[in-house]
Amino acid sequence: MNIIEPPAPRVQAPPRGMLLHCGAEIVSREQLFAVATPPGTQTWYPLSHRTILGEVETQLETSGFTILEETHALSHEGARYFAVMSVTLPNRGQADFGWIVGIRNSHDMSYPAGLVAGTRTFVCDNLCFSGEVRISRKHTRFAERDLRHLTARAVGQLGDRFHHLDQRVLAYKEERITNKRAHDIIIRAVDCAAITPAQIPDVLMQWRKPEHEAFEPRNAWSLFNAFTEAHKTVNPHTALRRGEALHGLFDAETGVALTS
Repeated sequence: MNIIEPPAPRVQAPPRGMLLHCGAEIVSREQLFAVATPPGTQTWYPLSHRTILGEVETQLETSGFTILEETHALSHEGARYFAVMSVTLPNRGQADFGWIVGIRNSHDMSYPAGLVAGTRTFVCDNLCFSGEVRISRKHTRFAERDLRHLTARAVGQLGDRFHHLDQRVLAYKEERITNKRAHDIIIRAVDCAAITPAQIPDVLMQWRKPEHEAFEPRNAWSLFNAFTEAHKTVNPHTALRRGEALHGLFDAETGVALTS
């Protein structure tokens, strides 16, 4: 008789600093599901955090993605939800970084439900998001009715996004960066709001004396991770905005924006 092994449970990933700052709190799935969805109005129809998560998980698995880890966080008394899922595809080769999907939803009209693609650097567990895919432009009357279709379309875009992220990382690794150029990029990162002036010393320290051997090569990938190390101290919503700005800056430096 064939014995079918049950699927391995997904891991609730260790708390990451990014999700613990500025009021965000790591929660279990049970705590997440216990959050009540507020009543809607004539023009606003909030979606439950549980519904959003369930639809995203279903569509990811339907599209062939395997969910390896998950971390859920709430802030503003449960009104704002953010999740990070590590995902992969069966045919993806080995790499020193992984793919992540960020999910967000709100019950206080602060932003619509959405997905964001990103990377996770294994050696230091740094995260960086790149570009949001909205599930619903806003919480409209028929948002819940249309949720499955909207989520399927959003998840369908992730494959191309992840392919582009892989190309980005390769380009970053091939771009040599001198100290003088690194200093210039750091200043321009402040100008484009990828970091704050107060974070300059942290980025410089990570660039000059990397904590991890993998980032000792003097290339754009090493400098990029010096920035993402500093991003660990901000909340996920701020990290999302700064990650997009950071990618824009490095894409311009490495020519990714011109060739993608």
